[in-house]
Amino acid sequence: MDAKPNPTFSGRIALVTGASQGIGETIAFELAKEGPLVVLVDIQREKLEAVAERIARSGGRASVQTADVSRFDQAAAVVEGVVGEHRRLDYLVNNAGITRDNLLMRMREEEWDAVLAVNLKGVFNFCRAAIRPMISSRFGRIVNISSVVGVMGNAGQANYSASKAGVIGLTKSLAREVAGREVTVNCVAPGYIMTAMTESLPEAVKKAFLEMIPMKRMGTPEDVAQAVKFLLSDQAAYITGQVIHVNGGMYT
Repeated sequence: MDAKPNPTFSGRIALVTGASQGIGETIAFELAKEGPLVVLVDIQREKLEAVAERIARSGGRASVQTADVSRFDQAAAVVEGVVGEHRRLDYLVNNAGITRDNLLMRMREEEWDAVLAVNLKGVFNFCRAAIRPMISSRFGRIVNISSVVGVMGNAGQANYSASKAGVIGLTKSLAREVAGREVTVNCVAPGYIMTAMTESLPEAVKKAFLEMIPMKRMGTPEDVAQAVKFLLSDQAAYITGQVIHVNGGMYT
């Protein structure tokens, strides 16, 4: 790693869901620079192993766990395994998410259910599994990845917007429940971020997005990762129940 391990993070155990690509991969890679062991969670083992190898080549530490985040039993098994092996879980980043875009009048029930199951229930599942060991150790940092559309809405994304708005409500409620045990729970809400998905958009669509952003550029996964790292750090110890918007001024 280019940067030296940060004493704040060294020896800690972090878990990042949706870590096989995009924003999740970048969060895991940037976090690993700081010194913790990062547990990579997703359903795509081959991609996870590639991310773990990239982290290892850069001097970081990572392990791989496959799980369907929408299944509570699988989420619980992952967390129990991590705590059983390492006797702790310090950081949880709930990043896993999917889209099934459609106008509401055309949206199939399965499109609604699939997005809510991964994007919202997945966050519940891992928070529910992780919160007890964090409370027991009287330390924990949880960061849930929401979205700008969770606060402003977006045509054709009623399911995605609802799921991300739900993540914000869950975050604020859980933050109040566990604040007395030195566990913080916050959200990062990215705007339009340059990923493989946004790169494939037609130029006209990308131009329309840029017109909505005062900074006149899309964000990068690194922009999101830096906000996540701050909320996990000791410098953010008195911040909880908050939504940090990373959107170039698109929504204020």
